[in-house]
Amino acid sequence: MHNLAGILTDTVARFPERTALKLDDTVISYAALDAMSAKVAGFLASRGVQPGDRVALVMPNIPQMAFLYYGTLRQGAVVVPMNPLLKAREVAYHLEDSGARIVFAWEGVAAEVAAGAEEAGGVDVVSVDSGAFLQLLAGADARPDVAEVDDQDTAVILYTSGTTGRPKGAALTHRNLLTNAYVAQSLLNTVETDVHFGGLPFFHVFGQTAALNSSVLSGASISLLPRFDAGKALEIIERDGVTIFEGVPTMYVGMLRHPSVRTTDLSSLRGAITGGSAMPLEILHEFEEVFGIELLEGYGLSETAPIVSFNVPGGDRRAGSIGKPVAGTEVRMLDPDGNDVPSGEVGELSVRGDGVMKGYWRNDDATAAAIPDGWFRTGDLARFDEDGNIFIVDRKKDIILRGGYNVYPREIEEVLYEHPAVAEAAVVGIPDPLHGEEIVAVVGLREGAEPADDAAREQLIADIQQFTKDRLAAYKYPRRIELTDALPKGPTGKILKREIKVSAPLAAEAPGA
Repeated sequence: MHNLAGILTDTVARFPERTALKLDDTVISYAALDAMSAKVAGFLASRGVQPGDRVALVMPNIPQMAFLYYGTLRQGAVVVPMNPLLKAREVAYHLEDSGARIVFAWEGVAAEVAAGAEEAGGVDVVSVDSGAFLQLLAGADARPDVAEVDDQDTAVILYTSGTTGRPKGAALTHRNLLTNAYVAQSLLNTVETDVHFGGLPFFHVFGQTAALNSSVLSGASISLLPRFDAGKALEIIERDGVTIFEGVPTMYVGMLRHPSVRTTDLSSLRGAITGGSAMPLEILHEFEEVFGIELLEGYGLSETAPIVSFNVPGGDRRAGSIGKPVAGTEVRMLDPDGNDVPSGEVGELSVRGDGVMKGYWRNDDATAAAIPDGWFRTGDLARFDEDGNIFIVDRKKDIILRGGYNVYPREIEEVLYEHPAVAEAAVVGIPDPLHGEEIVAVVGLREGAEPADDAAREQLIADIQQFTKDRLAAYKYPRRIELTDALPKGPTGKILKREIKVSAPLAAEAPGA
């Protein structure tokens, strides 16, 4: 094993002129990706970034993201990828918690990131565009060597949700990510002639491992889509001859509902995988009918780099199963005391293996709770069938999974409590045909804040929703606010979310909403 950046230098030695990245008319060869990452390493060194220092990246899937990702690793530093939809207060938390020395921000979100960086104590911010940023790198001394690291050195810190309301940084090692890249490559037999769809965000572990790292490992190409749009995705498949499509269920739903799906040439596709949230069986069957290929479902988490289990191509799939454990990974179903439950019975899905993180960044208590005995407790309840296939039954953690993103209710509740009219709040998820789950906030009002009539009630609901939209990333804010006289509570005064009833299901939103 070696530095994760070594997959790039190994590949450029074999396929220097092959296309590594494509964004519409912009084409980046492996030689160019290698050269730009070397420039990034030199630039970081000039800013005093040393091996082990944290470097935050806040941008969508653009070529610069790959330059910075491999350049940071090349320098021996730690990548801290962040969602460009985060607001300033969220950015500040990520920067403070990780101790990032510098943050690179796409020009479209640079102002929000700068505000967060200032709140975090004045973290150095570099704006990333297509012109001035490249000129900035051009002036840096290239560092073609790759820093030597230990297998267990942290390569990437991915912030993930939890029941505490504050994201925790999953510290993934070079070994975690390398072994999982090899797993992703082998599951679909990826070779240098393949073209991956690059619409899964690289700040998310699924896109980072299954698309970016596995593609670079193989010498394949990635056709980038910075923000998912179903029509554009179909256009990319036909235009660039995409052979492997990685996506979350909402992407597949969006493409199936797009009017051009049946007139698009999809013949180049040979493989498609899904994860992030449960794939409805009717959507899976419809996709396979329309696209003419298998849609393979897997399971993973940020803490497992991510792939834990997978349905292999041509295998004996079971409806609703997330497959079997992948190579280098063991799975057990445990009861609350850490004992195995009998096959067929439900227990907490627990994982040990090459992909499991070294721990939560600077959070020994959370690490000990999650990995008390060498087995990572996922918080998901599942069972094995008689052939060893895994079926997820429910989630133990109080998490809403919207469109492939984990949303933790307490973070939203904390924002709601800041509103002057709100006395108490609970955020819950309800089933949604497009996003898997949708976010609903049930709110009790302060005395004197009760609306006088229906018009005032609707205005207050709109005001509360806008309040959350201004303070939370777009995928987090509640799509519905319901007002109530009082939330159900237990004997200790704890709000009982399981007793909260919401009204009718929400209407489906368009993909990307």
